[in-house]
Amino acid sequence: MNYPPYQGPTPWGAGVGVAIMVALLAAVAVFSFGRALAEVHPLLAVAVNLIAAGGAAPTAWRMRWEPVTRWVVGGGAAGVLLGWVALLINGLAG
Repeated sequence: MNYPPYQGPTPWGAGVGVAIMVALLAAVAVFSFGRALAEVHPLLAVAVNLIAAGGAAPTAWRMRWEPVTRWVVGGGAAGVLLGWVALLINGLAG
C-alpha cells in the first residue's frame, strides 16, 4: 500500500500571526507608496500598482501551497487588497 508522506499538524497560531503581520506591513506599504505616486498623478499610482501586483502574482501563485510561505503569501495578498481599498477610500474622500 502506498501512503502519502506524513505532514505534521498545521501551525495555525503562528501562521495566522505571520499572515496578520505581513498583511499590515503590505497594506501600509501599498497605501504609502500609492498615495505618494497619486500626488504626482493618479493614473501613475494605478499603473504602478497594477504592474507590481501583476509581476508578483505568478510567483505568489506558485508558492501558495508551500508549508511556510503560504502564510506570507496569504498575508501579502490580503495586505495589498487592504491597501488598495484604503487608497480608493482616501481618493474618494479627498
